[in-house]
Amino acid sequence: MGLPGEITQLLRASRRGDATAEARLMSLVYDDLHRLAGRYMRGERAGHTLQTTALLHETWLCMMQGCPVDWQDRAHFFALAARCMRRVLVAYARSHSAGKRGGGAVRVDLNEALLVDPNQLDTVLLVDSALSDLDAWDARQSAIVEMRFFGGLTEDEIAAVLDVSTRTVKRDWKMAAAWLSVRLRGQDGSAPTPG
Repeated sequence: MGLPGEITQLLRASRRGDATAEARLMSLVYDDLHRLAGRYMRGERAGHTLQTTALLHETWLCMMQGCPVDWQDRAHFFALAARCMRRVLVAYARSHSAGKRGGGAVRVDLNEALLVDPNQLDTVLLVDSALSDLDAWDARQSAIVEMRFFGGLTEDEIAAVLDVSTRTVKRDWKMAAAWLSVRLRGQDGSAPTPG
């Protein structure tokens, strides 16, 4: 890891088109991003067409070629990485689930195990749909879930990104997890179906 503030400086320099800064930034954050991408790909079948490195590179392209960002710090960077990784995974899941409509309900429990290691693309689609609904109800709670589920950020890091206390993050996390648990199970307690 670089010096304190180095990631922020490199983010800003790379946004100005400094290729050397972007290369240095990539070397500083590559292992963390690779670990994060690997967390999502772990447990997938052998020969899966989306590999960890491909997910990392798609996320990087999403982040660096998207609209200009006024980078705040490392936590802000990883919050955006979480959002971009979510987009990449959802796009991939949608494209590969298009032919699987109907049949086979998928049970989803929103708990720490799921948040650490999602194993199914159908789960990504279900969580994405539920997060979109949650975002309409409470954007901050949705952002907290996104940063934990897709970004692997800690409560302290999320608090720094959102400029709220860690206690607020914990409270909002509990409320969001309860809301999503009901949403993902369905009001009648049955497992939801994808799509």
